[in-house]
Amino acid sequence: MKVAVFGAKSYDRKYLDQANSEFNHELTYFDAHLNTAIAPLAKGFKAVCVFVNDEIDESCLRKLSDLGIAIIALRCAGFNNVDLGIAASLNITVVRVPEYSPHGVAEHAVALILGLNRKIYRAYNRVRENNFLLEGLLGFNLNAKTIGVIGTGKIGSVFCKIMSGFGCTVLAYDPYPNERCATYGVKYADLESLLKQSDVISLHCPLTPETYHLIDDKRLACMKPNVMLINTSRGALIDTVAVIKHLKSGKIGYLGLDVYEEEGDLFFEDVSDKILEDDIFARLLTFPNVLITGHQAFFTITALENIAMTTLSNLTDLEQGKHCLNKVSDQFIQTARKK
Repeated sequence: MKVAVFGAKSYDRKYLDQANSEFNHELTYFDAHLNTAIAPLAKGFKAVCVFVNDEIDESCLRKLSDLGIAIIALRCAGFNNVDLGIAASLNITVVRVPEYSPHGVAEHAVALILGLNRKIYRAYNRVRENNFLLEGLLGFNLNAKTIGVIGTGKIGSVFCKIMSGFGCTVLAYDPYPNERCATYGVKYADLESLLKQSDVISLHCPLTPETYHLIDDKRLACMKPNVMLINTSRGALIDTVAVIKHLKSGKIGYLGLDVYEEEGDLFFEDVSDKILEDDIFARLLTFPNVLITGHQAFFTITALENIAMTTLSNLTDLEQGKHCLNKVSDQFIQTARKK
């Protein structure tokens, strides 16, 4: 199958090419992110392969359809950047990679917790300047702390298991409780109770119309003073303006982000020689108790291998008329149509 791969970095090409020796698709790589303006590059292809910051809205989808694109292959689990209802109406099939490295993402969330708590980033810079003072580096024991986990799917459940190993009390909120979490001693609670009781809150849920700005001003206000908030899922789960307000007041004592709701023009790119035009993101960078990584939680060898293999396998299943287990389900499409 002829496939246009957008937003392709060197590591994407490496692992896709390695996996493609088994599938023999015709892959053409484009550095640009897919959007309406870039869509004409897909002319002559049957499928496009995209990532988290490509914008496949109605306008883009209609252009793709006019060009004969029948498949959108996501190299990720989330699909909030695709208008599923319009895609279905145009008979464009959307497939994804629902599981590539839940341990990698969960472990990165833990890394943010430990880095913020023990101020590893500040200590690293001090030692490099021969400054060995400990003032300002005081942390706390994670053992016996209450960890709130919002979303207990594959990633969230792994995170719960890890935090249970630290000796933490783990509270979880999910409309669909995961039976596996009970074996880790996890207790489910309503969202408001979780927010009020947790010392650390970590987000592990998808971005949907229902979860957009799930963490807003009202919910931030009911959290414990000096709470630690971690997000390795999707940026728009958090109202960033509200978070800044509560950082300034001291309500949020620690903030760890691997995602940002307006990350599309920043993450996965080198903009070090440009003026940062995003004033909200620039404000986040001024806080000493904020640790931000550039959407790298997924970025492990295991994940890249699994993403490449699953993506190409999805394309082969569709090319051969087989049932594809990773097709975005009708349930999600019907939800999108109700938006």
